[in-house]
Amino acid sequence: MPFDYELDFENINFREQPELYRVGRGEQGVLLVEPYKSEILPHWRFKTPEIAKQSAEEIMALFEQYRANDDFVGMDMARKFIQMGYTRARRYANYKGGRKYKEDGAIHERHIDEEKAESARIFKTYWDRVRADEDYITRKKAHQKKYG
Repeated sequence: MPFDYELDFENINFREQPELYRVGRGEQGVLLVEPYKSEILPHWRFKTPEIAKQSAEEIMALFEQYRANDDFVGMDMARKFIQMGYTRARRYANYKGGRKYKEDGAIHERHIDEEKAESARIFKTYWDRVRADEDYITRKKAHQKKYG
């Protein structure tokens, strides 16, 4: 089932109402779903490889904390932030200022920023770990089967 952007995100606590949460595709809803957004966002950074590593470790620790609390929605939101760490760092690695498109819709020329590329590689390692985590996969399938 696709991510439902029609929900009242300002007034829903998804920890209290996990049945309303939809995994969706990729990073959908990453900046909408509370209280997770507020818990994870302060840890999300990728400016340098050192900062990216600390960020990925902190978010992974939250992922494990959510697992320990039997909180799949938190686990999936942590996964989304880790995935977004990879995709955003990769975009900044490829395009100065992180902007792929010019105002006229044309694509900017690529300039590889090796520091941001390394930040992306760090997040990719953590994202791969989460995607291969059998417990996460099982919980994801169960949530989708139960709630859509």
